[in-house]
Amino acid sequence: MQNSEKIVALPHRFDIFLFEAFSNHCLANTVEPLRAANMHADRSLYEWRFCTLDGGPVHSSSGLQVAPHGRLSDMSGHTLVVMPSYGVRQIASRDLDRILYKNSARYGRLAGFDMGSWLLGQAGLLDGYRATIHWDELGSFAERFSEVEAVRERFVIDRDRITCSGAMAAFDLIIHLIAGDYGPLMAMDVAQLFMSHNGSGHTMPFGTGGGRIINRALAVMQDTVETPLAIPALARAVGCTQKTLETRMASGLQATPQAVYRHVRLTRARQLVMDTDLPISEIAQRCGYENASAMTRAYRLLFGHAPSAARRTGG
Repeated sequence: MQNSEKIVALPHRFDIFLFEAFSNHCLANTVEPLRAANMHADRSLYEWRFCTLDGGPVHSSSGLQVAPHGRLSDMSGHTLVVMPSYGVRQIASRDLDRILYKNSARYGRLAGFDMGSWLLGQAGLLDGYRATIHWDELGSFAERFSEVEAVRERFVIDRDRITCSGAMAAFDLIIHLIAGDYGPLMAMDVAQLFMSHNGSGHTMPFGTGGGRIINRALAVMQDTVETPLAIPALARAVGCTQKTLETRMASGLQATPQAVYRHVRLTRARQLVMDTDLPISEIAQRCGYENASAMTRAYRLLFGHAPSAARRTGG
C-alpha cells in the first residue's frame, strides 16, 4: 500500500447501466482508469459491472457488443452510472422513470454520463441538484428540467449526484474520483499510464492557477529521473520560484516537491522492475540513486516491499 492512500471501503463498485447505441468511448474512459488504479495498487480498489434493462446484450454506436453481468433490477452497489448516448428521447419513458427511481434506492450515489443526465432528470432524480449534460443538449436540458440547476461544466459532483458531459470528460472525472479516494499522487500515477500525443500524461485536473506549474514540474521530473535536479534548479526549469513551486505542490498534490520527485523516480523504478530483466543496481542508476541499497530502502518505504520481492511475486 502506498503511503499516500486514504482508507476507504474496498472495493468500490460501479454498476454501469448501458443502452443500445451507448458511447464505447465514454465507457472505456470510465472503466480503464479504474482498471489502471487496481493494477497500480496491485489490489482491487474498484469493481465494475455492466447491466441492461432486460439483461440482454447491447451494442455501442460503433457496433461493439457488450454482454452484461445481469439486469439492473438484480444489481446494487456504491455507484450507479447511467450511460445512454444520442437517441435518449426514444429511450425515455414513464416505465423507465419508475424503474430508475425504484432501483436508485439501492445505491449510495447516482451518476449520469453523456446523455444519462437526461434520464436521471426525467425520473426526478436530479431535482434540486446542480448538473451538466452533453453540451449539445444543455439548452434543451435546462428548459426541460426547471428543477435542475443546469451548468456548462465538464463534470459536476453535487452531494450524491454526479453528472458528466461526455467521453473526454469521463476520464477527468474518474481521475478526480480516484484522487478523492486515494490521494492525488495515486491519481497522478494512473493518469500517467495513459499517454497523450506529446508523450506525457493527461493534464491533471489540479485546479486553476497552479495546474500549469504542477504539470510543467512533473514533465521536468519525468525527463530528469536519471539525473534529478535540486529543487531550486527544478523551480528555475519550470519558470517559477522555489516558494511558488512548493506552494503549488502542497495545494495540488498535498506533498512537497522532494516527495513528488521521489515518487516519480520510484514509480519509474517499479515499472523497470516489473517490465524488464535489468539488474536492480542498473535500475537504481537509471532512477537517480547512487546504489541499489539506497533505492531499495526508498522503494520499500513507498510500496511496502523490496524490488526483488516484487519480481518474485509479480506485484
